Amino acid sequence: MNIPHLLVIYVVLALGALCAIGILSEFRRRRFGPAHPEDRVFRCSKCGFVYTDDADVDRSRCSQCGKLNEPIQF
Repeated sequence: MNIPHLLVIYVVLALGALCAIGILSEFRRRRFGPAHPEDRVFRCSKCGFVYTDDADVDRSRCSQCGKLNEPIQF
């Protein structure tokens, strides 16, 4: 093999290794990153304020006026 072919192979392998490292690090970041919490959305029937609360809460108190509200069903 001549020198230009060796240089091309070297550059292609180096770029391929960099791409593989980038893809693997992105998968790792997504796997260990914080998951989006599953929250329920509530809308106050008294003042109209829209807010979220934990998924295990059936009724939530409005932080603006204090009224208990049911979650919004989409």
